[in-house]
Amino acid sequence: MTAESSNPGGSLLLAWQLKNKHVLIIGGGEVASGRIESVLIANARITIICPSQGLHSITKRFINGSHPITYHDRVFDGAEDLDDVDMVLTAIDDVAQSRIIYSLCRDLKIPVNVADIPDSCDFYFGSQIRDGPLQIMISTNGQSPKLANIIKKKIQKSLPNRAGEAIRKVGDLRSKLKDRAPGVGGEVSKRRMKWMVDVCTSWEMDDLALLNEETIKRLLDDGWETNSVPPPDDVVGRRNRTFDAAPTSIHVFPCMVAFIAGAACAGVLLFSRHR
Repeated sequence: MTAESSNPGGSLLLAWQLKNKHVLIIGGGEVASGRIESVLIANARITIICPSQGLHSITKRFINGSHPITYHDRVFDGAEDLDDVDMVLTAIDDVAQSRIIYSLCRDLKIPVNVADIPDSCDFYFGSQIRDGPLQIMISTNGQSPKLANIIKKKIQKSLPNRAGEAIRKVGDLRSKLKDRAPGVGGEVSKRRMKWMVDVCTSWEMDDLALLNEETIKRLLDDGWETNSVPPPDDVVGRRNRTFDAAPTSIHVFPCMVAFIAGAACAGVLLFSRHR
């Protein structure tokens, strides 16, 4: 990117791994309930601090369910509430108190998001699309959540059917391939990546979604071992390849299908090289 074409003022978009991390959520209203759901999906441990009269019905269901949530029926009590916390999310109506919490978090180097106060946020929540392992975030850098939601709906309508299932099956294929041809770096790793990308860009999304343990083995035997990509009919069978002619079918969006499948495949392989 050249200096002339750069567009400063954006955010670094990341997939933040929160598994078994401790997230403190201050507040329990409607906004907080959305934060809770997002954090639970990431397999985090949650502590909620909010007086019971301020709890939204959805928040109550989360607290009363089997989720890894600790609940305190009170207001935020100061820096001691931040002990052993990895992330803080506030969603309360008290702006002055929110700014105090933000300052405490900054002093303790705890990443914090303060709802509706963009300049008191280390990160923002975007509008998300989730289909199994597929996650897409649309961010406006805190400037217009409503427009982010409108854009999200437009993207959802253009996504191919069964994208999430196809990505999961590609992950299974990648795992089996690594068992068969182990190694990090070097020629084997380069060949694995190229072959996986060739499969993802040669097969349609619905074909990839049809893979199972038996057909994955067949694809590896007939494709990987001969350094080729057999057609889907030879692997999953023509009889199983009856696709719905829905408006969002991959036949309407071939470029998007190739991009998503190729990017997902290359992404998981690159990630595996850096673990």
